[in-house]
Amino acid sequence: MTPPGAPHVRARGNVAYLGKWLALGTAIGVIAGLGTVAFLLALRYTTDVALGDLAGYRIPTPFNEGGDPGSPGFTRAWAIPLVTTGGALLSALIVARLAPEAAGHGTDSAIEAVHTDPRAIRARVVLVKLVASALTIGSGGSGGREGPTAQISAGFGSLLTRRLNLSDDDGRMVVALGVGSGIGAIFSAPLGGAVLAASIVYRRDLDYRSLVPGFITSGVAYAVRGALLGFDPMFGFVDAEYRFERAWPLVWFAVLGLAAAGVGYLYARTFHATVALMRRLPGGMVLKPTVGGLLVGLLALVVPQVLSSGYGWVQLATTREAVLAIPVWIVVVLPFAKIVATACSIGTGGSGGLFGPGVVIGAFVGAAVWRIGDLLHLPGVPDDPSIFVVVGMMACFGCVAHAPLALMVMVAEMAGSFAVIPGAIIAVGIAALLMSRSEVTMYRSQRVDRWAAREERAAAR
Repeated sequence: MTPPGAPHVRARGNVAYLGKWLALGTAIGVIAGLGTVAFLLALRYTTDVALGDLAGYRIPTPFNEGGDPGSPGFTRAWAIPLVTTGGALLSALIVARLAPEAAGHGTDSAIEAVHTDPRAIRARVVLVKLVASALTIGSGGSGGREGPTAQISAGFGSLLTRRLNLSDDDGRMVVALGVGSGIGAIFSAPLGGAVLAASIVYRRDLDYRSLVPGFITSGVAYAVRGALLGFDPMFGFVDAEYRFERAWPLVWFAVLGLAAAGVGYLYARTFHATVALMRRLPGGMVLKPTVGGLLVGLLALVVPQVLSSGYGWVQLATTREAVLAIPVWIVVVLPFAKIVATACSIGTGGSGGLFGPGVVIGAFVGAAVWRIGDLLHLPGVPDDPSIFVVVGMMACFGCVAHAPLALMVMVAEMAGSFAVIPGAIIAVGIAALLMSRSEVTMYRSQRVDRWAAREERAAAR
């Protein structure tokens, strides 16, 4: 028999649970949204000053930032390596003196906090990460914007865990929600951010408990970011008119999935090999990122598309005219050049994310497959490259981050259309299946699943 009063106890428990996560989710979402706005404004300023005023070069911007096609070429090519080197040096000095743990991409440290100690992220790391990443990326370093925003909101979650004395389980969820809402806000992809919060901490699992609180957190972050900077999708509505009419051209998406898995594997291995090499080489945590900045600047003289985050180049790659205007060899080489540039910028200890460059790398994998197919007049290749570009973004980083569902949803939101999903599930499915056969991951702090993480915590007690 049900004990007397049991329904009332459950009802009070449900109300308490609802109130707790409404309050925590709203607070984290507000900070994630405001942190995104602060970082984007800081990045816009440093980019305008460093690359624009000092180097005389305007990088392309995505649709939700005006869609500027950027400068047609370098007016002061000699200044590009100087600016990338100077920005990397200044960023590294700030990190070394104020918060050494802010070096690198930051998302891994937030994931590690979820699994070990959700109270461990120091408050000062948030501000240092924001400033250092704005300097690195704004001066042309190849890094993603999501690392700083994820660490800002994860750091706030860690602060809440300490101040409110939350349980370890609640603290882990709060920090994970911070990561997801920060990334979702920077890409204007709230649903993808919520799914990412539940999936990014594991390689082969999903923390379903984070989904509903994640909807609240990501929705609030999106509302705050949109209220201040606009609600447009990052890349506009690039595939709104695409429709599948025949089945056999879907074979192209299997090809794209194979290519994306190979390049994603190379991206992760190259980055982690660079990090391991930096640990063995002499020189401090200021010299190495500075040399990395110099190498990126020199590479950019040959392949300008490697500079900064690169989202504006993705925007251009969604149109046939822009892709055809880029030499074929650059379209084909660009994914590999971006891998090298990101390893030099972030793998050496510079501050910035890995998610964003992964999206750009995947976009140009798709653009390269389309360009070759169009050049050879192969059957089934669409007239427009946009669907290959969008699906490439999903498949390449989705597989190597072990978050294929989150990336599919997020990139569809960034592109303003879910019409790409039939092709995407083939490409992403193949890429994720191939990557699941290896232990390679972009985020080495990920645990295999919830059970492995639970056993690890039990053994540590």
